Amino acid sequence: MSVLARSVGNAFRNKVRTAAVVAVLAVAIGLALAMLVANQAVTGKVAELNASVGTVLTVNPAGGQGFEGGGEPLTSAQAATAAAVPNVSSVVGTKALRLRNAAEIAAEAAAGQTGRTGQGGPGGQSATSVTTSLTAAVDAGTLGNRNQATSGTAGSTSGTTGSTTAAAPAFSLPITATGIDAEMDSTGKALQLTQGTGLGNYTAASTGALLGTTLATKNGLSVGSTFTIQDQTFTVQGLFDSGTAFGNNALYVTLPTAQTLAALPDELSTMIVTVNSMENVDAAKTALQAALGADKADVTQGQRNLETAVSSLDSVKNISFIAFVAALGTAGLIILLIMVMLVRERRREIGVLKAIGAPNRTIGLQFVLEALVLVALGSVVGAAVASLASGGIASALISSSSTTSAATAQRGGPGGFPGGPGGPLGGASQLLTSVTASASPGVIAAGIAAVFGVAIIGALVPALLTARIRPIEVLRGE
Repeated sequence: MSVLARSVGNAFRNKVRTAAVVAVLAVAIGLALAMLVANQAVTGKVAELNASVGTVLTVNPAGGQGFEGGGEPLTSAQAATAAAVPNVSSVVGTKALRLRNAAEIAAEAAAGQTGRTGQGGPGGQSATSVTTSLTAAVDAGTLGNRNQATSGTAGSTSGTTGSTTAAAPAFSLPITATGIDAEMDSTGKALQLTQGTGLGNYTAASTGALLGTTLATKNGLSVGSTFTIQDQTFTVQGLFDSGTAFGNNALYVTLPTAQTLAALPDELSTMIVTVNSMENVDAAKTALQAALGADKADVTQGQRNLETAVSSLDSVKNISFIAFVAALGTAGLIILLIMVMLVRERRREIGVLKAIGAPNRTIGLQFVLEALVLVALGSVVGAAVASLASGGIASALISSSSTTSAATAQRGGPGGFPGGPGGPLGGASQLLTSVTASASPGVIAAGIAAVFGVAIIGALVPALLTARIRPIEVLRGE
């Protein structure tokens, strides 16, 4: 009989014991795999946050933030200065445009409405208004009409009574157009293209454009379609999805193209500065402000509370890794104890094998294969347990960690709801709860490989220790 066949047969020699061992191993292996899945999910989320808004600084003209701001515009020379600051890995310049449909502007003028093409662009920065053939994909609604009514005059008033004699028709919202010199949105994240391709060289003038999905649908456009801005024809090269209705009522062109459309060469609305790591954000922010000058630029960090979120996620990552190692060690200990018991039961069998010339490696291999059969059965059940429990375990760990962080921040900061916009964590709590743990095949395979490694060690130790004994000593003791 081959070693493999004998090992499989021995594994099922006592079916009740085999079932009990597999059940215990399944719990330990399932917990280990669930913790590994949670650890990998949190690690991926931390990397995602660090690669996006966590290391992003926004540079606006000094005094230019908000609809009532002033100050001097940023320039390409300042972008070069920012790029030379230590720990700065990239600088993306943007130029904001507000696109208004020419027919709608004419209708508003005929109705006596003025001041509808006022300032305000992405991030609250001033934007130049230009005409386009596109129609906005978002209706003004109550909020849009209310907000735009405060920025200009509507209708006419009679005498000194100030009574309105003409009702203002509904307004139309402008389309946000942004010139960029890299494939990145106004928050520093890469554009998520759903169709088509990017614009290629974002530092050169181009007649290509990237449209939000809802804006393209509203205007019946697809990749390859054309539209106009300032009587210049543009071709849709790609469609993107920002995840919000407002964000998809927008388009992107290259930075030189936007500057040309605005007739403001070399001018920037804002700069998106990416720092090489979160640990260097504060130092880079200080150095950036000093290099650009406090009277020339305002440097802000969009999500300061992200550090609290990442710190909490790091705690969850550490806890889950420790729990994985502990569960893996428990599985190894279970295997070791089981194999010690089996080896002691089969001392006579080992003596007979030694007496007929079986080498130590054959005896050791027999017990290793038997242990691997038990571990394989436990891994199948454990993987099923992990796939069902990993999400709940990760959520429980994250919930506990975020509650602790919120309580700590609440004690050390101003009032407010910890999880709300005005609380100590602000929007960071949403980042904590947005971690999704899924049992991917790669993670499960890595976890099972670790379990098999521990099983081999746990089975070899008692088998080889017994195999070293001389046959006559084993048989005499029986």
